[in-house]
Order: sequence, then C-alpha cells, then structure tokens
Amino acid sequence: MKKLLIIAILSLVLFDSNAQQHRSFSVTVTGKGQPVILIPGFSCSGDVWKETVDHLKGKFQCHVLTLAGYAGTAAINSPGLKIVRDELIQYVQQQHLNKPIVIGHSLGSFMGLWISSTAPWLFGKLVCVDGMPFYSALNDPNANADSLKNNPSLNEAAVIKSFDRQDDPGFVDMAAKALAWQVADTVRARQIATWQYRSNKRTLGVTLIELATTDLRKDIARITSPVLVLGSIYFTKEKSYELIGQQFKNLPSATIHVADSKHFIMYDQPKWFYHELDAFLN
Repeated sequence: MKKLLIIAILSLVLFDSNAQQHRSFSVTVTGKGQPVILIPGFSCSGDVWKETVDHLKGKFQCHVLTLAGYAGTAAINSPGLKIVRDELIQYVQQQHLNKPIVIGHSLGSFMGLWISSTAPWLFGKLVCVDGMPFYSALNDPNANADSLKNNPSLNEAAVIKSFDRQDDPGFVDMAAKALAWQVADTVRARQIATWQYRSNKRTLGVTLIELATTDLRKDIARITSPVLVLGSIYFTKEKSYELIGQQFKNLPSATIHVADSKHFIMYDQPKWFYHELDAFLN
C-alpha cells in the first residue's frame, strides 16, 4: 500500500511538471505530415493563421501557438519572449518533431529567427512574414540593445501603464481605426483590436520591451536552413528592400520578396502569400 501511494504521488508530480513545461504558450495541432510551427504576432491569437492552416493541413501537420497572456489566454507570472524561445525549443525536442518548418508573423518572425539561430540543428525552413531581427533599427539605424535598455520610454512600468487605455470600453473601436495602417480589411482590423483588448497588459508591456531591446542581427548568421522573408511596403517597395536587406545582411542566403501589402500580408494579399509560401515549401 505504501509503495502504491508513493507511485501515485510521483505520477501527480510528473504530470504537473509536464503541464507546466510549456506554460508560456498553448498549442493546437491540426493535420498530418511534415510538422509546421506557426507563431502569431504581437497580441494576436493563433487564429490569425486559420486560413493558412486550412491551406496547409492537407500536406502538413500544423502546430499553432498562442502566447500566454495574448488574446484572452491566461497570463503567467514571468512573461517573456526568452521563456517562449526556450520552451518552444523544448517542445520540439519532447514532441520529437523532425526539422519542423517555422512560419512567423511580425513578433512570430522574430521568435522564428531566435529559435532557429539558438538551435539551428533542430529546425528546418523558416518563413518570416514581415518580421525583423531588430525592430528598433528600422526607425533608428544607430540604435543598439544596450542604449535602448536605458531609454525612459522603454521603462517597464511606463510601458505597461500605456496599455491602461485598453480598459476603455471604446478601445476596440479606436484601435480598429488605428489598425488601418496595418491591415486593409476593416473586419480583420476589428478582430486584431479585440485580441489586443483581451490581452494581459503586463504581458503586452514586457514582451514589447523585449522585442524592442533584443538585437538578433548578428545571431541570425548561425541559421543554416533556407529562409524566406516576405515584407510589406515601407514607404515604397524600393525602400522596403533596402530596410529589410539591412536587417538581414548577416544572412545573405535569405530570399527577400516584398508584397504590395500592409503588415498583415496573409490577410491583404492571400493569393500572393500562398503562392510564395507553396513555392518555398515545395
């Protein structure tokens, strides 16, 4: 009886440990075939990839992430992209995924670059949908991670407080209008605004700071798998190629294509997006 009690207690401990190992994100698995990990952008639900999953699931097994604290999911006490990076690498190892393809949008692209440069032997092809290795350099080419960490505008308490306006019942209407510069479809804009409204404010603040102050431009040179970068319009198409090229100069093997699109390329230019995606994956 005592031996059975010990086994039962150990089983509970091991179960709880396994449940907490990937506490920084949830995963929905759909389809069969070669594994593909899809990572959404800032504040978004994994549902942002719904149509992409429908397009892929006949040939691929889609592992769709939603980060903890985003889009109404439960937040964790220590949110952070570095935790997501480490636990996503752990997830791939524990699930025995063989060279999974990674597709990320915006922040999800950044995360794809981070995991692929941290464990290049573990991951296969990478698709970056309008995502960069160091976002802060887009506005200031002289920006560096160390100087930004001392920037008052990136003070953690101040940034978290800036999301207080989400408590306003009119936030979704206001944010949906503001999102017109990121996505052409007003219905999509409202959905994205709703995801942000439902997101945990501390999680938004902390992950935004980490995204702004983490520079992967040198690290991406360690990536060995093929990389496709799909960019949107920054002022002009020529300017987009220039800015993206500067970001990826340490990864000259990356293929860069720019769409006539706003930030959410898979929403604004789905035919172009699927054409580029299929050509790269096949």
